[in-house]
Amino acid sequence: MSATRLLILGAIIERGSAHGYQVRKDLESWQVDLWGNIGQGSVYHALRRLAQDGLIDRTDSGQGAEGPARVEYAVTSAGHAEFVTLLERALSSDGRDVSETMAGIGFITTLTRARAVELLRLRIEAFRTRRTRVVREYELNPDEDWGHHVEAVQFWAHSADSAIEWTEGLIARLESGAYPMADDEPPSGRFPEKG
Repeated sequence: MSATRLLILGAIIERGSAHGYQVRKDLESWQVDLWGNIGQGSVYHALRRLAQDGLIDRTDSGQGAEGPARVEYAVTSAGHAEFVTLLERALSSDGRDVSETMAGIGFITTLTRARAVELLRLRIEAFRTRRTRVVREYELNPDEDWGHHVEAVQFWAHSADSAIEWTEGLIARLESGAYPMADDEPPSGRFPEKG
């Protein structure tokens, strides 16, 4: 559920406020259905739960010329704090929940460059620590007959090594200035001043 909460809070924050259909369409445009196990019904369920938890406020927009009334959602200050907590956990974790990691990557630019790099370094530490725990016995006793179970250990070690390598690459890209981050100044000259 934390990936769902992160995604929905982030989608509403990006818009300022949104109704459920907009949130669902944003998630579809990010192809969350392919990696996040979030269906149409779970979006509306999550919106209700976030409102119950005081993380979003709901207001009924009156019926307008465009059709029936819709419920608009805006993130509360508690919701903003929860978003940051979930985002930072997703980026610093050892990747046990892939959909949480994917959601975190999707909102990484809402952080300062230094904070994103700091969290990603924590992620590498977490992966290395977990990798050591998983493969220690196998690496200490390579001559023991582990049978086919060794394939699971090797698979996990390879996956961890790959995740560490990718994360190191992302850190390098961020440190070299890739992607506009929260603390970057907007590009000058985009909107020339009237003279």
